[in-house]
Amino acid sequence: MTPISLTLTCKDSTEAEIIIQALLAQRLIACAKTSAVSSTFYWHKHVEKAQEVLITMESVLEKFAEIESVVKSLHSYETFVLQAYPILKASVGVQAWIAEAVKNS
Repeated sequence: MTPISLTLTCKDSTEAEIIIQALLAQRLIACAKTSAVSSTFYWHKHVEKAQEVLITMESVLEKFAEIESVVKSLHSYETFVLQAYPILKASVGVQAWIAEAVKNS
């Protein structure tokens, strides 16, 4: 299994919590953390600003397609931004913990 960190922006904390709970219930992620963020982005030929919630999650690359499917079914955005990054190094035990948390899902 290849450990990854994922990020996803949501419209608010309610939407973020719904997505987090669904992903944890299906054992697709090991952990999720949320932070309030101010986003500035180009959308439909205009520069937009929004207050959003950023979710940072730990999982494995092999679960990305399933995670994306769950997010798609619950997310309110026309185009949501779900990104995965490899975890190159982590403290002792992290890779085993992530693998255990998402196994058999």
